[in-house]
Amino acid sequence: MSTAPHDRTSLDVAIIVDVPIEHAFRVFTEHFDDIKPRDHNLLAVPIERTVLEPRVGGTIHDIGTDGSVCTWARILAYEPPRRLVFSWDISPRWEVEPDPRRTSEVEVQFVAEAPERTKVVLQHRHLDRHGDGWEAFTTLDADTGWPLYLERYRALTEPAAKGA
Repeated sequence: MSTAPHDRTSLDVAIIVDVPIEHAFRVFTEHFDDIKPRDHNLLAVPIERTVLEPRVGGTIHDIGTDGSVCTWARILAYEPPRRLVFSWDISPRWEVEPDPRRTSEVEVQFVAEAPERTKVVLQHRHLDRHGDGWEAFTTLDADTGWPLYLERYRALTEPAAKGA
């Protein structure tokens, strides 16, 4: 796992997985529920599951154990197997941000380095769009943020390929 220096308004994290690009993309998008930790929760109840709707205009949302729904992202680009972009509709107060002008973007790129090796690059950009307090998001490149997501993703991706 590597993190790159950022311009203070974006974060860059990358990981290499030993699987073909198509598999890498499919695991990320089809198993996002297993990648996102349950304790990363804006609901008042525990999360039952997280849904990533695989299409432009879709959303990423959490469904609570009581059926409540928290929509915290919109799919802005869906280009299998190379690219996924979604909004980060969460304010610096860790509440849903309803104003799309005050949200940032997360781009996940999948780059084939070899037939059985893919580089996954995650960039969380435009953090300053969130307004006052946006600097709190610069910690998302710490161990409990995007690197945690990518390590959970790696654990799902590589064993699946080896068992296939």
